[in-house]
Amino acid sequence: MCEILAPAGGKESAMAAINSGADAIYLGLTQFSARSSAENFDTENFLQLSRYARAFGVKIYVAMNTLVKDEELVQFLSTLVEVWNAGADAIILSDIFLGKYIKACYPEITLHLSTQAGVCNVYGAKLAKKYGFDRVILSRETPIEEIKLITKVIETEVFVQGALCTCFSGQCYMSSFAGGNSGNRGKCKQPCRKLYSLDRKGFEAQAYRLSLSDLCVGNGVFELIEAGVSSFKIEGRMRRPEYVAAAVNYYKNLLNGSVTSSDLSNLKRTYNRGNYTKGLIFGQDKSFISSAVQGHIGEFIGFLKVRKGKYYCCSDKKFVKGDGFKILRGGKEVGGAEFVENTSDGFIIGSKARLCNGDKVFITTDSTVNASLLSNSRKINVKLSARFLKGERAAIEIGGLEIFGNEILEEATSRPLTADDIKECFNKVDKYPFHIEYTSILTDGVFIPSSAINALRRTVYERYFDYISENKNKKIALKHSIPNVKICENNKIAVISTQNIKTDADITIFKPKNYALSDFVAKDLFLYLPPFMTTAELERCKRQICNFGGIYCDGSWAIELANELQMPLFAGAGFNISNCIDVTVCPADYTVLSKELTFTEQRKLSGPNVFALSLGDIKVMDLIYCPFEKRCAECDKRNRYTLTDENGRKFPIRRYQTSACRFEVYNCASLVGVSPVGVLIDCSLGGSTENLIKICRTEQKQRDYFKNYTRGHGNSPVL
Repeated sequence: MCEILAPAGGKESAMAAINSGADAIYLGLTQFSARSSAENFDTENFLQLSRYARAFGVKIYVAMNTLVKDEELVQFLSTLVEVWNAGADAIILSDIFLGKYIKACYPEITLHLSTQAGVCNVYGAKLAKKYGFDRVILSRETPIEEIKLITKVIETEVFVQGALCTCFSGQCYMSSFAGGNSGNRGKCKQPCRKLYSLDRKGFEAQAYRLSLSDLCVGNGVFELIEAGVSSFKIEGRMRRPEYVAAAVNYYKNLLNGSVTSSDLSNLKRTYNRGNYTKGLIFGQDKSFISSAVQGHIGEFIGFLKVRKGKYYCCSDKKFVKGDGFKILRGGKEVGGAEFVENTSDGFIIGSKARLCNGDKVFITTDSTVNASLLSNSRKINVKLSARFLKGERAAIEIGGLEIFGNEILEEATSRPLTADDIKECFNKVDKYPFHIEYTSILTDGVFIPSSAINALRRTVYERYFDYISENKNKKIALKHSIPNVKICENNKIAVISTQNIKTDADITIFKPKNYALSDFVAKDLFLYLPPFMTTAELERCKRQICNFGGIYCDGSWAIELANELQMPLFAGAGFNISNCIDVTVCPADYTVLSKELTFTEQRKLSGPNVFALSLGDIKVMDLIYCPFEKRCAECDKRNRYTLTDENGRKFPIRRYQTSACRFEVYNCASLVGVSPVGVLIDCSLGGSTENLIKICRTEQKQRDYFKNYTRGHGNSPVL
């Protein structure tokens, strides 16, 4: 049976997951979690929860999957060792280079590579395994055929339920550049859930153009089992406990063949954005984008009728005070409503919005369902035998442990101890989640004070719980030594260009519009590879790749590809190099630092082949789907589009092709600044490489050149 892995944003959600039958949970600490707005856990709360989880055989994976800056390394590594010693079953990391370093220092620690690392092909899987990771959490965009290949290399974890990121994970900088809240550091403000328009016919109206429906793989889990997937992950550390319970119930029952329509109904009522999509694992479907409604719509239960000024809905279901509803008209949200009273053939709701006949009514808060979901209580079946015999100490055998009383038992002078007395006592399990099954009870007329048998019971249950919740992790001591970076200058200039000709820069990186490359030789150019490419796509263009002088890529999987092809590698900004360990461990010939470092932070990591994105276009998203809902027959096949937000800010979109159309979203303002390391200029949108190379060392000239510009994070650190 595959593992059902549930989210635990806080203690209540963790208990809901365990009580509903989850095999494992994942959670974050108060620091270094990619869901910093969740309740999360401090060390004391984690210790308590880990004991309880181990008693049920439930594993705990701790997400420490944010980008770590230099000044945070000491705290990060000490926290990691502390949480491992406290009983974590695995640590989830997004930084593959930090993971390699940790595995070398602490081989005992089990590491899982976060979806933020963007493993989407066999090359990424091989690199993760080589660097010491035991499992990869695949990117949500990874197709089923690719998953089949990856599972032959390394253990895999795949998202089956919950929210979808619109951007390829680990490559989103929209929140960061919009307001300094870095998604890569757990502070995402979800600008993708805002209203936008697109300059293509049929998409001009403001809508939730980047907001994706929630994932619900459903019966697709059986294809994932056949593909070799080990763990089914439910997203939702920001969701309520009842959602966690409903999701675990649904997938557990689906796998054991007992799923009912009410399981899916309960899931929809606890959280349902967009009526669900099966996701890109199985290809973009019609419900993939939820452009009309951004939030929870619950489950459809009927149509509205207006009778004598009251809002009535015909239904055979009964509801209670506290139940909430959402009203949709023409697929768009009109407003919310609350339960007023039941009638003989339906119920009445109240709303501040003006509702109309024919409006659709969806229930979004079902108090009865929520209470039922949270009433789940999981028990540990325990076999117990008891022996209370004259001339011996009382003996209890429980789960393989034998525990004795303190005193030799004597014959009773009045009322002897009976088997029913023993059962009555040991049926009181106190705070422990035990269900007792008696295998044998022996007694021969002895006497024992009630205080003594009660004390024995408490000792038995305490010792047994300690036994089954014991932390088996071998304690490790801090023993790492953080490397020093030898700071030196880099006066080189590199430029990303959409023209396949050499520029005056030291390194020219060609970024094609179509990866069905023609057969030309460009040994003086590096080829730009996007962060998401399947193994099949790479195989198709591998011969053409070899015609270039090197590879530039935003995905760390390119390390393995470059090794295989014996080509130089330029590690792009998407590698998210952000600390001295990354710089030291990354084997690339040239390295671009994270887009989210300040000039001061860049200077501390400078080296002869270290660059920073300093000038030009700022890619803030990679979309591995069609934002135009795959209406291919009516596609105008333009290479450029514009995404406009509610404030009139315009974000250019660049279309390119691999085996399908893919899209890059760029910031609404161009980047200016003089970096203290090597200069990387991005001309992906077709800017003049010649002009930008000339002004790359003078910020005032850059400002004069661009009408709309930003200094990015040069002087503005991300949160």
